[in-house]
Amino acid sequence: MADMTRIKSAPPADDEDILIVGAGLAGLFLALKLAPRPVTVIAPAPLGEAASSAWAQGGLAAALDPLDSPETHAADTVSAGAGLVDPVIARLIAEEGPARVLDLISLGVPFDRTPEGALALSLEAAHSHPRVARVAGDLAGKAIMGALTAAVQDAGHIKLKWPYRAVSLLQDANGRVAGIVTRDPKGRLAPLTARQTILCTGGSGGLFRVTTNPPQSRGEALAMAYQAGALIADPEFVQFHPTAMDVGLDPAPLATEALRGEGAILRNGSGEPFMARYHEKAELAPRDEVARAIHSEISAGNGAFLDATVAVGKDFPAHFPTVFAACMAAGIDPRLKAIPVAPAAHYHMGGVVADFWGRSTLDGLSVCGECASTGAHGANRLASNSLLEAVVFAARIGERLQGSGLTQPGPSEGSVAADLPADELMSLRVSMAENCGVVRNAEGLKRLAGEIEDLEAANGPARALLTARLMTEAALAREESRGGHFRSDFPESAATPRRTFVSKPVSRAYSEAAE
Repeated sequence: MADMTRIKSAPPADDEDILIVGAGLAGLFLALKLAPRPVTVIAPAPLGEAASSAWAQGGLAAALDPLDSPETHAADTVSAGAGLVDPVIARLIAEEGPARVLDLISLGVPFDRTPEGALALSLEAAHSHPRVARVAGDLAGKAIMGALTAAVQDAGHIKLKWPYRAVSLLQDANGRVAGIVTRDPKGRLAPLTARQTILCTGGSGGLFRVTTNPPQSRGEALAMAYQAGALIADPEFVQFHPTAMDVGLDPAPLATEALRGEGAILRNGSGEPFMARYHEKAELAPRDEVARAIHSEISAGNGAFLDATVAVGKDFPAHFPTVFAACMAAGIDPRLKAIPVAPAAHYHMGGVVADFWGRSTLDGLSVCGECASTGAHGANRLASNSLLEAVVFAARIGERLQGSGLTQPGPSEGSVAADLPADELMSLRVSMAENCGVVRNAEGLKRLAGEIEDLEAANGPARALLTARLMTEAALAREESRGGHFRSDFPESAATPRRTFVSKPVSRAYSEAAE
């Protein structure tokens, strides 16, 4: 087994106040909200190049239509979450969402407009009203990140440091988080201290063979926080986007849900529309239902294709330029042919537990964005609520820290495990997709758990293995099907919704009844 490397550090210096780990939407929006308080942002690559946020095609959900309301948006969020959404958090993000959209507009995000000048809002699955603000059909993530990047580069209070990865949390003798251990491209380790550390590192899709996430999104925040003793919630709940483009690329390009909102039809290889056989809402069923339907068709040898030749047709280049470009690069003209699709790991609904103000259970550590578990998504995230949650909680963390005095940690240290070798990481990704994917069962999960144990014995507690183990053990312990977690050996939902919580030194997930 590989040894752990221990890194020690003196207490933070006077100018080492707030550290944001990650430069996606959550991290950059938070950094801007902290002005004029000095803040350091670290990232593994230049701004916009390693963040899932830039790849988001859908948009940002907010109750901006006169016929809509935060109450209705919150109700849709609770309904989609299969009994595990915290209704107070659902109401909070729904109420604060419109103001955050205005913040983004003030930063220069060019959301689509109607001829009359109002925001053009789209309908997505499981929403009862059109409420998704978009940019050029499917360029919301890219446009938002472009605007934030420009604002951050012009901001005098933000210090950018790249290319660095966080590989461990530093803690003092009392357990207070005092910053991170970084690794540079040459593998060199160094401490980076701060009085307050905020993890905004994204999700875990890179642990699965087929994903729409950047490959470095491997749930490392969960592993680092768990290793330090933070409480983790619902690691088994992963949302598989139903319509990743099945063209052999890693990561898989996304065929945005907006295509189905515009009327695109899912067909099998014989050209037969099949969604009505699986759900009364057909193509606009919740994501987990659509993903399982497509998985079922593919498993039966029928294949699955998204046909937008009539619904979008000649308007593809203008209305969905990202999807159009990806299709053409793969040799598919979506104006004339249906797009081959398959489910792909897309969004991790579990994460590091955060309170109303983004605080984790560890002093000195906050979390925001996909790596956090706020209670907003439950067992099945409502489409386009991810960007919403990120900006709402980034603003709340910024408000909390803006004028607050921060406790000075003492001397600190962190333990760093070696990275998993590339070939063994790919082996893990294949096994995660096969055994902890869209459809799960005890036999496959136990086999996966054994493979993770063997990899840990050979390589030590690599962060990818630790997060995969948390997800696998929690999935095995949840003997029911709920939202994004489907057990073929337990296809029904339990009568009482429950959440899963785990923290070190507990070695397996335990459950508590949902409030």
